[in-house]
Amino acid sequence: MNPTRLAFLRSTLCRHFRKDPLSARPFEGLRFIDVGCGGGILSEPLARMGATVTGIDAIEKNIKIARLHANLDPTTSTIEYCCTTAEKLVEEQRKFDAVIALEVIEHVADAAEFCKSLSALTAHEGATVVSTINRSMRSYATAIVAAEYLLQWLPKGTHQWSSFLTPEELTMILKRAGVDVKEMAGFVYNPLTGRWSLSDDISVNFIAYGTKEK
Repeated sequence: MNPTRLAFLRSTLCRHFRKDPLSARPFEGLRFIDVGCGGGILSEPLARMGATVTGIDAIEKNIKIARLHANLDPTTSTIEYCCTTAEKLVEEQRKFDAVIALEVIEHVADAAEFCKSLSALTAHEGATVVSTINRSMRSYATAIVAAEYLLQWLPKGTHQWSSFLTPEELTMILKRAGVDVKEMAGFVYNPLTGRWSLSDDISVNFIAYGTKEK
């Protein structure tokens, strides 16, 4: 799914920051933060596209793995990895041109407070991007029953269906936090090709791009 996420990020953020999407390093000079970065699977390609990247995760083991892998490549060794939370960076008054939190919000205790932190980290006229899983019967069948129990892509219990947000709920929560959602897309998996693609179908996995309101 990562190449599909990156395609959405390149398209929306190049448009937002008026950058050339065909450039090898379109995000040169921009500060991005990858909230819930895990092992750096998103942080690294963003750095290769020119962004000054900060990756944060609450789990120290993830940060250690991310640092080890990033140091293997000079273009990614500049990534600032920190074992911390978005809330703590807000206290430090950090600001970023783009704040990205993919597949994280469904795991936090308070989605509204989390979005307030994402908004607070977003610089004036910056962008906020959030991806998650829709709370639908289809998502229960695919993201939980299929992914965790049948295909075993994820450990059992990774997701709680009740913690998923509908697109309307996410839009409202972000709006209240000061982020105006401008574009949304779905991720659809093709079992025949084994590939993910962007789609208008937001019934399961979806991503939202918004701008910081004044």
